[in-house]
Amino acid sequence: MSKADGMNYAPKGKPNPVVQEGEFVFAAAALDHGHIYGQCNGLVEAGATLKWVYDPDQAKVDAFLKTFPQAQQATSLEDILQDEEVKLVAAAAIPSDRSALGNRVMKAGKDYFTDKTPFTTLEQLEETKKVVEETGQKYMVYYSERLHVESAVFAGQLIQEGAIGRVLQVTGFGPHRLNAPSRPDWFFEKERYGGILADIGSHQIEQFLYYTGNTNAEVVHSKIANYDNPTYPELDDYGDATLVGGNGATQYFRVDWFTPDGLSTWGDGRTFITGTEGTIEIRKYVDLATDKGGDQLYLVNKNGEQHFNLQGKVGFPYFGALIKDCIHRTEEAMTQAHTFKAAELCLIAQKQAMKVE
Repeated sequence: MSKADGMNYAPKGKPNPVVQEGEFVFAAAALDHGHIYGQCNGLVEAGATLKWVYDPDQAKVDAFLKTFPQAQQATSLEDILQDEEVKLVAAAAIPSDRSALGNRVMKAGKDYFTDKTPFTTLEQLEETKKVVEETGQKYMVYYSERLHVESAVFAGQLIQEGAIGRVLQVTGFGPHRLNAPSRPDWFFEKERYGGILADIGSHQIEQFLYYTGNTNAEVVHSKIANYDNPTYPELDDYGDATLVGGNGATQYFRVDWFTPDGLSTWGDGRTFITGTEGTIEIRKYVDLATDKGGDQLYLVNKNGEQHFNLQGKVGFPYFGALIKDCIHRTEEAMTQAHTFKAAELCLIAQKQAMKVE
């Protein structure tokens, strides 16, 4: 797991299998983004059996097999799609290719688990909705900044228990380190990566919907800019947006590529949640200028001020729930409607964003 480069951030937790070896078989394909390692870590720790890996780039496959030697290299994607043992395909394709790949996987009778952002256009979203309806398969998304962060998981548990009352407002900060020399060409091409609000902004909008219990929201305002990267004119190096949920809760979030070189990790991701009876602050990846590390949560409510160090204490229940959802055709890990609504709103935010010159 790389703390310096968010593209290769792949959290590891404690194994917590919900199935026996061979009971739930999956494959990995399209290794274009390093998040595939986090996706596979989560599934393997929850008991899934990784059978296959496929990518046309042999170097990517070789690197993957060093981490997951249990996988066999497939000669084509078709090998995976024709294997009746495989129930789910995890993939981290170039963002503009994720929808088409997912459609192909679902039409082959398998569930699909893609890295965020799941789409780069609203047209892709609508086409995939049709395929989900036609096939009955799942199109699940790795919204890792909530699903694969213990402090973010714990915040959701506190909210469900009523620790801060009704959630009124969520403010999110998602700065990332650019590290441009390590990025592939597609990362700087708007048509292929989708824009900053569609890409890393998707994490923020998904969290807002989840923490506030909203099934819908309106993008009131959004902005994007290229402030300091003239070498990459199609890159949005900054973006922000304001949303209002159907239940009246609001959100403001900011995402950018301006993490300072001196920060010990790839980004100082934080979330502030205000409720009618208390507040929560999540310091996801670092607690500045201390040796505490990430996964720090601060809660203030009628019981006073509380600090929780959550490293290694909560785990990542999403992955086990996803496996059981795929087996039992339930929606405990995340509903399809929630998955698609978060994707839709980030695409709308990107599409209607004011360009700051």
